[in-house]
Amino acid sequence: MSGNPKATGKLYGVGLGPGDPSLMTVRAVEVIAEADVVAYHCARHGRSIARSIAAKHIREDHVEERLMYPLTVETTDHPGGYRGALNDFYEEASARLAAHLDAGRTVAVLAEGDPLFYGSYQHMHKRLAHRYDTEVVPGVTSVSAAAATIGKPLVEAEEILTIIPGTLPEEELTARLAATDSAVVMKLGRTFPAVRRALESTNRLADAHYVERATMEGQRTAPLSEVDPDSVPYFSVAVLPSRVDTGPAAPERGEVLVVGTGPAGPGWLTPETRGALASATDLVGYTTYLDRVPERPGQRRHGSDNKVEAERAEFALDLARRGRRVAVVSGGDPGVFAMATAVLEAASQEEYADVPVRVLPGVTAANAAAAKAGAPLGHDYATISLSDRLKPWDVIAARLRAAASADLVLALYNPGSRSRTWQVAQARDLLLELRAPDTPVVVARDVGGPEESVRVLSLKDLDPSEVDMRTLLLIGSSQTRAVRRGDGGTVAWTPRRYPER
Repeated sequence: MSGNPKATGKLYGVGLGPGDPSLMTVRAVEVIAEADVVAYHCARHGRSIARSIAAKHIREDHVEERLMYPLTVETTDHPGGYRGALNDFYEEASARLAAHLDAGRTVAVLAEGDPLFYGSYQHMHKRLAHRYDTEVVPGVTSVSAAAATIGKPLVEAEEILTIIPGTLPEEELTARLAATDSAVVMKLGRTFPAVRRALESTNRLADAHYVERATMEGQRTAPLSEVDPDSVPYFSVAVLPSRVDTGPAAPERGEVLVVGTGPAGPGWLTPETRGALASATDLVGYTTYLDRVPERPGQRRHGSDNKVEAERAEFALDLARRGRRVAVVSGGDPGVFAMATAVLEAASQEEYADVPVRVLPGVTAANAAAAKAGAPLGHDYATISLSDRLKPWDVIAARLRAAASADLVLALYNPGSRSRTWQVAQARDLLLELRAPDTPVVVARDVGGPEESVRVLSLKDLDPSEVDMRTLLLIGSSQTRAVRRGDGGTVAWTPRRYPER
């Protein structure tokens, strides 16, 4: 209920359901019976699907308001273009309904499906509900009707359903489909080829169902992959149902996807990596990183210790060689001090030459830490790991000295651990030989996690005892600035313009 009741009529937005008149709610029938005016939208040919659904409940004494769209996909000479012409139409239509309401008449605006779900009624609602007593009568949506028609659950347990208009750009369709568990794509018609390609590129085509005119005369269902694009009308949808019982679809050919999960939890996943994790038959990775990925029915998880990267890579390739779609889960970006190198090195062996391998990027710790601190990586920078487990310290020291001499900002990964306690102090002392003591340093720990801490301090004040494996250090160049803001926080940034010598 909304608006201020006055000596005026009442506005109703009446959901009629997906098409079968028997799926109208009792309340919808009651409201139409009580109404003085029955309004409905229609195209230029004058026929209205909404009216046809409610036809047997419309009496001769009803005043009918046919709200005819001025155009559909035709061109227009309206100065505001297509949107401008539609806006004028909605203004004129709402004014016609307001005249009835001001005269004390009750107005029922009919809407296919649900009035506030991709419906034309909502444009009347936005213009009138704040002025008149209003009630919206919900209806069965085409989404529910399509699921019932194919007899498939849409979502179960913790699955996520995404409703997508097929009119989105193809790249956006692909991203949305990749990032969700279940989906319904509306408004097909001429958008069908792009929707089909998006489903194919996200490995979801085999799961997709096509539903045309659900519950209406001429209803048709089919596997979407078998549908002729030229036969698809606007009133059709693509459905990706729940995968709880079926699990991820088996691929035609095994493959390995090396997936970066970002520095912390689900908020750091890209649509591409989210989709890859959902569609994998097997997850392989360091147990700590696997714990970031939600468990899915039918998906196998293979956790291991952090120090067996080569063995983990070969295990993933062996699974793929047996026809599995394997996601090797890596923290941050898999190509930055992470699993991509190990997988590609193993995949270069002759026995794995025919196993497809793809690396999917993720947000790396340096970028995540920099964003939290401001923009310290705004100019040239070098990325160096302080771990001497896989390379000797003298190599690390030489690279630190070279990068510092070139006045590059430094992103220092793996600065310390329980067994490596002296590297940070050595690096600090070496850099103090080449950098000013007040050089800004970002100390970022557990970025994105529950114990996140990001501080900006001077190089001379860097305390090695506060640094562990969950910490990343960003060492500024001679141009990096640190400024205290009005909120008490300090931001650091490196100007993009370097001074001429």
